[in-house]
Amino acid sequence: MLDFTMDKYRELCGTLLEFGYTPLTVGEFLEGAESPRVVILRHDIDRKPSNALKMAELEQGLGISATYYFRYPYTFRPEIIRKIHSMGHEVGYHYEVLSKAKGDHGKAIQMFEKELSAFREVCEISTICMHGSPLSRYDNRDLWNSYDFRDCGLKGEAYLSMAGKNLLYLTDTGRNWSGKNSIRDMMPGAEAVPVETTDDLVGWIGSLGKECIYLTVHPERWALSEGEWAVSYSWDVVTNFGKIVLAMVQ
Repeated sequence: MLDFTMDKYRELCGTLLEFGYTPLTVGEFLEGAESPRVVILRHDIDRKPSNALKMAELEQGLGISATYYFRYPYTFRPEIIRKIHSMGHEVGYHYEVLSKAKGDHGKAIQMFEKELSAFREVCEISTICMHGSPLSRYDNRDLWNSYDFRDCGLKGEAYLSMAGKNLLYLTDTGRNWSGKNSIRDMMPGAEAVPVETTDDLVGWIGSLGKECIYLTVHPERWALSEGEWAVSYSWDVVTNFGKIVLAMVQ
């Protein structure tokens, strides 16, 4: 079976449930929800919000609640956001305002408040997550060196608020789970796990596992058909090559 398909994601979710993991949203975890084994499922909707809807439906069918972070305006689709929220999933704001404002913190916070307000007209928003575009030299999390997101009625930021909580963080960024093609999608002090493919991850969960796992999954990467898989694979190959070039010139 091809990796990074919706069927493979279903297998991953099934393995987590089989081995006793309780799925939590970012908000639920920050509120103090407890279980012997926890998996936090976070989805960054960088592209293709229609894939996010399919993934949300898959999770709902398995009794799973996850967190979905949408960009503004690129993946801001109110009708899809409402549907996903109505399934019991958490929806959050995938902000990138410091990059948009070219490092101007004052302009960035004004933009942040405006975009957050647009999301809150659609549904409740209690957590946020920075978007780490490799094309920008700005780290959007640096906005909070000047301001406090809690002043906006938010309970957490998906990187900053989760650091230091004994979570094993894994992301599919770069079309693998090792994080080797990631520039900013990393947690400080994260433990390394020897996994590359989803089959590796499934096998690791079954043989070893850990009490608290934090998975970041990008729905646009998980294809619904072989044709879509080929397009997604080609996109990731080009993107990963671009990241290598950027890393060399920075």
